Amino acid sequence: MSENENLPTEPFPCNECHAGILQARHVTYFTWLGNELVTVPHFPAWICDVCGKREYDEKAISWLNMILDPNAGKPTTNRRRTRLFPALKLVSPAPFWTLS
Repeated sequence: MSENENLPTEPFPCNECHAGILQARHVTYFTWLGNELVTVPHFPAWICDVCGKREYDEKAISWLNMILDPNAGKPTTNRRRTRLFPALKLVSPAPFWTLS
């Protein structure tokens, strides 16, 4: 399996330096989860060949956030919906001949 497999091969201009080209690579991604440093090897990213700016794959970031969610794997509780407003009573209007 090659290192850049499954990454788009079309490079695009860097929005930071406007001189470099962002190219697809796999890197080690670092993030903090509370007081714990989490590292993820072979994470998809685009790196500028001039300034080094990194942009990470949005789909991979969302998957990582889902995996690192402290509530991942826990059953959800069924919450009963409560009404925000009291139920309205339908009242039929008074007959027009009783109005003065």
